[in-house]
Amino acid sequence: MVSLSYYLILAGILFAISVLGIFLNRKNVIILLMSIELMLLAVNMNFIAFAHFMGDTAGQIFVFFILTVAAAESAIGLAILVVLFRNLRTIHVDDLDQLKG
Repeated sequence: MVSLSYYLILAGILFAISVLGIFLNRKNVIILLMSIELMLLAVNMNFIAFAHFMGDTAGQIFVFFILTVAAAESAIGLAILVVLFRNLRTIHVDDLDQLKG
């Protein structure tokens, strides 16, 4: 049987990778969105692990809602990215300064 610490270590590694992806690559919006999704998946893994080991289903219900919001966020984010790319011909964060009021 796999103990809780293994799940927490794996979730911590996933979270650290996503934070590194955000800090090391601030130029590409797609990489930033993928890093945020990876961060949410690490949090979801913690919810599932604690829900399983505590015998409670509340963590699994939270994961369901988080995944629903993350799917909507990624769909809206990618739609905004497509519109920005059609107008500006770039998805680099530094070139998106025209969006300021």
